[in-house]
Amino acid sequence: MKQVMYKKAAVASLIKSGKKLYLAADESMLSQLPKGQWIGGTIPYFMAEQGGKVSRDEIFVTELPKTVVDAKIVAYDDKSIASVYEDAYDNGFSLIVIPATSPVHLSFAMNAAAYKQFAKVPLVGWITGMHLSDLGKVSAKVVDGQTGKISSDRALVFHCKLAKGFYADVGIVNIFEQGDGDTITFSSSGWTTEKAFVNGKEVNFADYIKSKKLDIRLPLVADYTGTRINISFQSVEGKSGKVTFYAPFFEGVEYKQAKPIDNYVERFVTHMPKDKAEKICFSCNCILNFLYSELEGKQTGHVVGPITFGEIVYQLLNQTLAYLTIEKE
Repeated sequence: MKQVMYKKAAVASLIKSGKKLYLAADESMLSQLPKGQWIGGTIPYFMAEQGGKVSRDEIFVTELPKTVVDAKIVAYDDKSIASVYEDAYDNGFSLIVIPATSPVHLSFAMNAAAYKQFAKVPLVGWITGMHLSDLGKVSAKVVDGQTGKISSDRALVFHCKLAKGFYADVGIVNIFEQGDGDTITFSSSGWTTEKAFVNGKEVNFADYIKSKKLDIRLPLVADYTGTRINISFQSVEGKSGKVTFYAPFFEGVEYKQAKPIDNYVERFVTHMPKDKAEKICFSCNCILNFLYSELEGKQTGHVVGPITFGEIVYQLLNQTLAYLTIEKE
């Protein structure tokens, strides 16, 4: 799959020529495109070939390759999203976009691992957003290119069938590792909490964070059957005592805060699997990594793609680079 940043006119030409596209751009760009075989999500942040950039007048284009022999676009709400894996082609992959803070975002984040046929095929994608200066003013959107419908409460999925002899795979690059500090657990699953258990002892979590002077740019990291998964801090409110995350925490899972990182860019480059670099067909990275490591104008190897409000590889991720590969069997 080609991954390139284009101006609106060039993307319109691709759509009119019948190309199947997976798009990322500011809403003002997506809303002007002709109907066709495409889906898109709103975001003006990107990792381009020249490095991290912010653009409201360019569109990041992922063109589905010729090895995709059939494809279908399906819209889901917070209930029907449970069938996303059942709807996938047996030999293929699925590309997803979900608007940030929508009911379907919250439902998917909490329940994806319990869906029927979970991980039947690679599911990869991202949470759509907006320019940070527009927070609270506009909502994150997705656009169904077949109908032209713009939605803030639906997920869109491009289910793709691969030709015989090809297979898709997904991977993540998580530059964070568990630190050597306290073990943190929660008595129930959710996004916001006042209480946590630190080494088995219940504490007011906001007070604990303040007293320990934790750097909340560093996520909590858990080991999910051998894979490191982050949950990123959104806010710590002193008055209410509430701590809110960008992804849900789960009851009984043991978390530790991540070790500090000196050089984000260097860490991404060294953690990228060298044997996969040329086979990556789609990738995305997190807005928090973009901000905290000041990635604007900096390159993270040869990986390009949208900078997102959340990443998806089978389920919701935070502060992670996600990617899809297509290879011959």
